[in-house]
Amino acid sequence: MSEGSARPGAPTGGGTAPVLVLVGPPGSGKSTVGRLLADRLGVAFRDTDADIERLAGKPIPEIFIDEGEPHFRELEVRAVREAAGTHDGVLALGGGAVLAEATRTLLAGLRVVYLEVALGDAVKRVGLDAPRPLLAVNPRAAWRELMEARRPLYLEVATVVIDTEGRTPEQVADAALEALEKNA
Repeated sequence: MSEGSARPGAPTGGGTAPVLVLVGPPGSGKSTVGRLLADRLGVAFRDTDADIERLAGKPIPEIFIDEGEPHFRELEVRAVREAAGTHDGVLALGGGAVLAEATRTLLAGLRVVYLEVALGDAVKRVGLDAPRPLLAVNPRAAWRELMEARRPLYLEVATVVIDTEGRTPEQVADAALEALEKNA
Protein backbone atom coordinates (compact mmCIF):
# COMPACT_ATOMS: atom_id res chain seq x y z
CA MET A 1 0.00 0.00 0.00
CA SER A 2 1.46 3.39 -0.84
CA GLU A 3 1.28 6.51 1.27
CA GLY A 4 -2.22 7.81 1.46
CA SER A 5 -3.81 4.76 -0.15
CA ALA A 6 -6.92 3.44 1.54
CA ARG A 7 -8.05 -0.01 2.49
CA PRO A 8 -11.34 -0.49 0.62
CA GLY A 9 -14.43 0.00 2.74
CA ALA A 10 -12.59 1.33 5.81
CA PRO A 11 -15.19 3.23 7.82
CA THR A 12 -14.37 6.35 9.77
CA GLY A 13 -15.24 4.88 13.16
CA GLY A 14 -17.46 6.54 15.71
CA GLY A 15 -19.11 5.77 19.03
CA THR A 16 -16.55 4.59 21.53
CA ALA A 17 -14.08 3.47 18.89
CA PRO A 18 -10.76 5.28 18.59
CA VAL A 19 -10.65 8.25 16.21
CA LEU A 20 -7.56 6.59 14.78
CA VAL A 21 -5.09 3.86 15.67
CA LEU A 22 -1.33 3.99 15.09
CA VAL A 23 0.67 0.86 14.32
CA GLY A 24 4.29 0.33 13.38
CA PRO A 25 7.59 -1.01 14.67
CA PRO A 26 9.61 0.39 17.58
CA GLY A 27 11.03 3.78 16.66
CA SER A 28 8.36 4.62 14.13
CA GLY A 29 7.05 7.44 16.33
CA LYS A 30 3.70 6.02 17.42
CA SER A 31 3.77 7.65 20.86
CA THR A 32 5.25 10.98 19.77
CA VAL A 33 3.10 11.33 16.65
CA GLY A 34 0.09 9.99 18.54
CA ARG A 35 0.31 12.74 21.15
CA LEU A 36 0.62 15.37 18.40
CA LEU A 37 -2.38 13.96 16.55
CA ALA A 38 -4.46 13.79 19.72
CA ASP A 39 -3.61 17.41 20.50
CA ARG A 40 -4.48 18.56 16.97
CA LEU A 41 -7.75 16.62 17.00
CA GLY A 42 -8.67 17.73 20.52
CA VAL A 43 -8.93 14.18 21.85
CA ALA A 44 -7.10 12.03 24.40
CA PHE A 45 -4.06 9.89 23.62
CA ARG A 46 -3.67 6.31 24.85
CA ASP A 47 -0.82 3.84 24.44
CA THR A 48 -1.55 0.16 24.99
CA ASP A 49 2.06 -0.47 26.10
CA ALA A 50 1.44 1.89 29.04
CA ASP A 51 -1.85 0.06 29.74
CA ILE A 52 0.01 -3.28 29.84
CA GLU A 53 2.64 -1.93 32.23
CA ARG A 54 -0.11 -0.59 34.51
CA LEU A 55 -1.99 -3.89 34.38
CA ALA A 56 1.13 -5.97 35.08
CA GLY A 57 2.63 -3.53 37.57
CA LYS A 58 6.02 -3.69 35.86
CA PRO A 59 7.83 -2.58 32.71
CA ILE A 60 7.44 -4.61 29.52
CA PRO A 61 11.03 -5.96 29.52
CA GLU A 62 10.38 -7.42 32.99
CA ILE A 63 7.16 -9.07 31.77
CA PHE A 64 9.15 -10.75 28.99
CA ILE A 65 11.83 -11.92 31.46
CA ASP A 66 9.49 -12.99 34.30
CA GLU A 67 6.52 -14.46 32.41
CA GLY A 68 7.69 -14.77 28.79
CA GLU A 69 6.49 -13.47 25.47
CA PRO A 70 3.27 -15.59 25.27
CA HIS A 71 2.02 -14.09 28.55
CA PHE A 72 2.92 -10.59 27.34
CA ARG A 73 1.02 -11.17 24.07
CA GLU A 74 -2.07 -12.27 26.06
CA LEU A 75 -1.90 -9.05 28.07
CA GLU A 76 -1.45 -7.11 24.84
CA VAL A 77 -4.59 -8.56 23.23
CA ARG A 78 -6.57 -7.75 26.38
CA ALA A 79 -5.22 -4.19 26.45
CA VAL A 80 -6.04 -3.63 22.76
CA ARG A 81 -9.55 -5.09 23.17
CA GLU A 82 -10.22 -2.83 26.16
CA ALA A 83 -8.82 0.31 24.51
CA ALA A 84 -10.47 -0.30 21.12
CA GLY A 85 -13.85 -0.64 22.85
CA THR A 86 -13.64 2.26 25.27
CA HIS A 87 -11.19 4.88 23.99
CA ASP A 88 -12.50 7.49 21.57
CA GLY A 89 -9.22 9.33 20.99
CA VAL A 90 -5.92 8.45 19.34
CA LEU A 91 -4.66 4.98 20.19
CA ALA A 92 -1.07 3.74 19.75
CA LEU A 93 -0.45 -0.01 19.76
CA GLY A 94 2.75 -1.79 20.69
CA GLY A 95 4.89 -2.81 17.73
CA GLY A 96 3.94 -6.49 17.94
CA ALA A 97 0.24 -6.10 18.64
CA VAL A 98 -0.63 -6.91 15.01
CA LEU A 99 0.84 -10.40 15.41
CA ALA A 100 -2.36 -11.55 17.13
CA GLU A 101 -5.21 -12.39 14.78
CA ALA A 102 -7.61 -11.20 17.50
CA THR A 103 -6.01 -7.76 17.39
CA ARG A 104 -6.14 -7.59 13.60
CA THR A 105 -9.84 -8.50 13.79
CA LEU A 106 -10.42 -5.73 16.35
CA LEU A 107 -8.77 -3.23 13.99
CA ALA A 108 -11.01 -4.13 11.05
CA GLY A 109 -13.17 -1.14 10.23
CA LEU A 110 -11.08 1.33 12.26
CA ARG A 111 -8.93 4.08 10.79
CA VAL A 112 -5.42 2.66 11.16
CA VAL A 113 -2.26 4.58 10.32
CA TYR A 114 0.85 2.48 9.74
CA LEU A 115 3.98 4.50 10.45
CA GLU A 116 6.68 2.95 8.29
CA VAL A 117 10.27 3.49 9.42
CA ALA A 118 13.62 2.44 8.01
CA LEU A 119 16.15 0.69 10.25
CA GLY A 120 18.50 3.68 10.19
CA ASP A 121 15.82 6.06 11.40
CA ALA A 122 14.64 3.63 14.08
CA VAL A 123 18.21 3.34 15.38
CA LYS A 124 18.49 7.13 15.59
CA ARG A 125 15.17 7.41 17.40
CA VAL A 126 15.37 4.62 19.95
CA GLY A 127 18.81 3.13 19.56
CA LEU A 128 19.21 -0.59 19.40
CA ASP A 129 20.63 -0.71 22.88
CA ALA A 130 17.33 0.43 24.39
CA PRO A 131 15.42 -2.12 26.50
CA ARG A 132 13.60 -3.84 23.64
CA PRO A 133 13.22 -7.53 24.53
CA LEU A 134 12.93 -8.80 20.97
CA LEU A 135 15.95 -6.81 19.77
CA ALA A 136 18.33 -7.75 22.59
CA VAL A 137 20.57 -10.18 20.67
CA ASN A 138 22.00 -9.06 17.29
CA PRO A 139 19.61 -6.10 17.05
CA ARG A 140 20.07 -5.35 13.34
CA ALA A 141 19.37 -8.93 12.27
CA ALA A 142 16.49 -9.13 14.76
CA TRP A 143 15.02 -5.90 13.33
CA ARG A 144 15.10 -7.28 9.80
CA GLU A 145 13.44 -10.55 10.88
CA LEU A 146 10.88 -8.67 12.92
CA MET A 147 9.97 -6.48 9.94
CA GLU A 148 9.78 -9.43 7.53
CA ALA A 149 7.17 -10.97 9.83
CA ARG A 150 5.29 -7.81 10.76
CA ARG A 151 5.26 -5.57 7.67
CA PRO A 152 2.60 -7.65 5.84
CA LEU A 153 0.44 -7.50 8.97
CA TYR A 154 0.86 -3.73 9.34
CA LEU A 155 -0.17 -3.37 5.70
CA GLU A 156 -3.14 -5.71 6.23
CA VAL A 157 -4.65 -3.51 8.94
CA ALA A 158 -3.63 -0.11 7.55
CA THR A 159 -6.08 2.41 6.21
CA VAL A 160 -3.13 4.64 5.29
CA VAL A 161 0.64 4.17 5.27
CA ILE A 162 2.93 7.05 6.18
CA ASP A 163 6.65 6.84 5.47
CA THR A 164 8.42 8.59 8.35
CA GLU A 165 11.85 8.70 6.71
CA GLY A 166 13.48 12.11 7.03
CA ARG A 167 10.36 13.66 8.55
CA THR A 168 9.89 15.37 11.88
CA PRO A 169 7.06 14.11 14.11
CA GLU A 170 5.08 17.23 13.16
CA GLN A 171 5.50 16.46 9.44
CA VAL A 172 4.43 12.84 10.03
CA ALA A 173 1.33 14.03 11.92
CA ASP A 174 0.52 16.46 9.06
CA ALA A 175 0.92 13.67 6.49
CA ALA A 176 -1.29 11.33 8.51
CA LEU A 177 -4.08 13.88 8.85
CA GLU A 178 -3.87 14.78 5.16
CA ALA A 179 -3.97 11.14 4.07
CA LEU A 180 -6.90 10.35 6.37
CA GLU A 181 -8.78 13.41 5.12
CA LYS A 182 -8.28 12.31 1.50
CA ASN A 183 -9.59 8.86 2.33
CA ALA A 184 -12.52 9.93 4.51
